[in-house]
Amino acid sequence: VPGALYGQRGKPHPLHPAVFGKVRSPGYENKPPPMPITPAVAEFQAHSAPLGLHLYRGKAFPEAYRNGAFVARHGSWNRSTPVGYDILFVRFDDKGNPLQQETFATGWLQENGAWGRPVDIKELPDGSLLVSDDFAGAIYRITYTGRK
Repeated sequence: VPGALYGQRGKPHPLHPAVFGKVRSPGYENKPPPMPITPAVAEFQAHSAPLGLHLYRGKAFPEAYRNGAFVARHGSWNRSTPVGYDILFVRFDDKGNPLQQETFATGWLQENGAWGRPVDIKELPDGSLLVSDDFAGAIYRITYTGRK
């Protein structure tokens, strides 16, 4: 929706974030929002920091990955139980509605902490993926070698 920002249509008022996803802000639990709301079509775990999103058009991965979205979750920095630090894949139906989220790549978060934090995802001409990591100072290339 043109102009939509943080779930609010039109010009959002910075002091009235009545709704964040499905959560009503304190004081708005049983009140209508003070402005029209554009509902989220997909939500992610709080504090997982989904920074990079890439709509996959390549053919290097099996057909089930075509026209889906890869999401780089940078990870939480101040939670007692860390979340994120991974790449999710979001499948869509034929009308473009998200169906499910599934884990695609993990390993950046270990028992003793994180050694990497994915930031963004880009697709190379051959359909493989590049994932940037600003914590490890690295760029990873992800390819598929199985049967398509």
